[in-house]
Amino acid sequence: MLNWAARYFPILRALKAQFSESDSLLEIGSGSAGIGQFHATPFVGCDINFPWPPKAPMKPVVASATNLPFSDQSFDAVVASDVLEHVPPDNRTIVIREALRVARKIAIFGFPSGSQAFEFDMKLAKVYDRSGKDKPEWLEEHMRYQPFPTKQLFEEIQSEWLVSSFENENAVFHNWVMRQEMHRPGLYGFRVLLALVPRLIERLLRYADREPFYRQIVVVKRLHMRSMLGSHPLRVQSAGSDGEVRHESVR
Repeated sequence: MLNWAARYFPILRALKAQFSESDSLLEIGSGSAGIGQFHATPFVGCDINFPWPPKAPMKPVVASATNLPFSDQSFDAVVASDVLEHVPPDNRTIVIREALRVARKIAIFGFPSGSQAFEFDMKLAKVYDRSGKDKPEWLEEHMRYQPFPTKQLFEEIQSEWLVSSFENENAVFHNWVMRQEMHRPGLYGFRVLLALVPRLIERLLRYADREPFYRQIVVVKRLHMRSMLGSHPLRVQSAGSDGEVRHESVR
C-alpha cells in the first residue's frame, strides 16, 4: 500500500494542473484497484486480466496495452504507472504510442529506471530467496525484461507533444517499504496509516523523493498549436535536483 502511495501521489499532483473531476481518465495496467485507491472519481482501468474483483470507482476493461480498444483521443488523461517495465523492451514504444493515441490532453508514465533501481530489485529478490517465499510475478518480470525503461523512449514522439520528467522515490526507501510489505503486519500497518492520515503520509513521502532514485515519471502533454511548430524538434523539459526546469531539444 505505501509502495502504491509513493508512486500514485506524484502522478495525481502532475495531473492536477490539467485535470478536472469532469474529465475522463484511463489507467493502463491498473490491476484491480489502481489509481482509484487515491482518486475517488470514476475512471476506466484496463489490464490483461483482473486476478481479484475490480474495485469502485474503476470501470474495468480487459485489454492489452499494445492494442487498446478505444478510439483516438477517447480520454482526457491516460496513466500508466509501473507498466513499461513489465513489457518486453521491443514493445515499449508500441505501448507509449497506444497510450498517446487515446489521450486527448495528457499522459503520465511511471517506471523503475536505471542501474540502481535494478540493483535494489536484485537485493529484494535475494530477500525473497532467503525467506523461502516465492518471488511475486511483478518482481520476476522486473528481472526478465531488462534493461529498465528510460525517458529516452520518448525522444521519437511526434512534435505535438511536450515531454517533461522528474525522479520519484529513493531506492533505499523503496527497498525498505517492499521488505516491510512482504509481511502482513507491515502491509496492514501501512494500510491503516493511509486510511487515517493520507495527507500526512503524502507530505512525508515527499521526503523520500531523493537520490538515489528508483523511479522516473514522464509527463506528456499535447501541444494543440501544431501548425506553429512546423518541423521544430521535440521540446523536452527536465527538472534538476535543485528544482530548476531545464529545456533541451531532441531531434
